[in-house]
Amino acid sequence: MSSSFEKYQKRRLISSYFSVVISVSLVLFLLGLLGLLVLNSQRVGDFFKEQIAVTIFLKNDAKEVEITQLKQSLAMAEYTKSAEYVSKEQAAEEHSETIGENFTDYLGYNPLQNSIDVHLIAKFVDDVVYDQPLIAKLSENVKKISFWVLIISSVFLLIAILLINSSIRLSVYAKRFIIKTMQMVGATKSFIRRPFIWRSVRLGIIGATIALIGMGIVLFYLDQTFKELELLQGKLILVFLFGFIFIMGIFISWVSTYFATQRFLNLRSDELYY
Repeated sequence: MSSSFEKYQKRRLISSYFSVVISVSLVLFLLGLLGLLVLNSQRVGDFFKEQIAVTIFLKNDAKEVEITQLKQSLAMAEYTKSAEYVSKEQAAEEHSETIGENFTDYLGYNPLQNSIDVHLIAKFVDDVVYDQPLIAKLSENVKKISFWVLIISSVFLLIAILLINSSIRLSVYAKRFIIKTMQMVGATKSFIRRPFIWRSVRLGIIGATIALIGMGIVLFYLDQTFKELELLQGKLILVFLFGFIFIMGIFISWVSTYFATQRFLNLRSDELYY
């Protein structure tokens, strides 16, 4: 009977430890994503600014050599990232694809003009007045994403602490008589608490490692997808962020375990059966 109960307790502990690892890894993964977003917010903003083109419309009687010279002079300017010539035929084709029909068929002519799209380097751009609503919307969306990632991270942090607390309480409860015996022969609370803390810290390290692997995969994917952001350039900042996430895994586990064991260490002998 007692053997089956011990097996049941052991299964509960293993399941509880597994939940702790998953919860810690999730909260640290979300905190890491939030850190990446905050650290690269300037680069993300610059990236979107550089996607917005200043369009220069050309006169219909402008000569090809004049257009080429203007494009080259714009492309060579220190504030320009790129300059692209767009013919009115190309513009009409793109506009037709957007609206889903060829508007030149019923108009009988092409009302559009030849143009040059100029993309500016973000560090020279303080504000884009001509498309301010778009910039404001982009900034607002980045803030919203950061806010919700922070909220979700906080929820998972609470869940992780509760699960760690529950698993440690279960572990301590199973050994409450041994603990009380150790206290009666003079063992200090810190001495009794130490093995529980070390076990929890190991779980935190496993959870942090899983979170760091997940962050590495996401970071590599984003760097390959958005090469312009150069997310891997700030290696020192990334090392600091990854180190912070790893330390947080240890810290969360240590603090949760410390308070989880406190209640059982303060129990009287007659309270061990409840």
